[in-house]
Amino acid sequence: MHRYANPTRFLKIARVATPIVALLGLALTAAGLWIGLFASPPDYQQGESVRIMYVHVPAAWLGAGGYMSLAIASATALIWRHPLATIAARAIAPAGAAFTAICLVSGSLWGKPTWGTYWVWDARLTSMLVLLFLYLGYLALSASEAEKGGEQRGAAILALVGVINLPIIKYSVEWWNTLHQGSSISVANASSKIAPELLTPLLLSVAGFSFLFGAIVLMRMRAMLAWARVDARSRRMAEALA
Repeated sequence: MHRYANPTRFLKIARVATPIVALLGLALTAAGLWIGLFASPPDYQQGESVRIMYVHVPAAWLGAGGYMSLAIASATALIWRHPLATIAARAIAPAGAAFTAICLVSGSLWGKPTWGTYWVWDARLTSMLVLLFLYLGYLALSASEAEKGGEQRGAAILALVGVINLPIIKYSVEWWNTLHQGSSISVANASSKIAPELLTPLLLSVAGFSFLFGAIVLMRMRAMLAWARVDARSRRMAEALA
């Protein structure tokens, strides 16, 4: 694991992996959304509005999954001080915040025809909104600490504290009486309550969005490493001229 923490070695791998991951993401997302929006049948209860699912569910998955990745990267930075861990965390946070925002917006659009309102202070919705605030808090604190030249330990600690919100998101529909429906797919039991003709495009969309998330993180990490090198070179030139 430590050998991949070397920035030079990472960049060699990332240059090859980024276009592959991006193309896979685009292909799977296009296939999932095409089938989901145009070829799959409407739901027998929700009608055409169920098609929002093909954006909402992958976005929700990546909002929560992205935060877990952020916490793991932050823990790695705090404990083992991997040189790429903080960069990875800073690259993950904006992507995770964007997908969480997409989840909230698409969920509100789905809620209007389903519940008759765009927003209620439902446990699942509220905990997802808290997740967005955690992302934004991390981004603000990380930017502040980076500006001061610190190790961004405060941002990493905030990311770890925020993990407590993830089980609340997952089990909120079981712990409280909420409008939001329960889980339709169980990974533990390898079962689904969704009809196959709806499940197939959903899984394609989840896979596609996941690859796109990975491509965004890789591109951001490469850009941040390039900027760090340019900044270090500029400082050395300034010191030499001083």
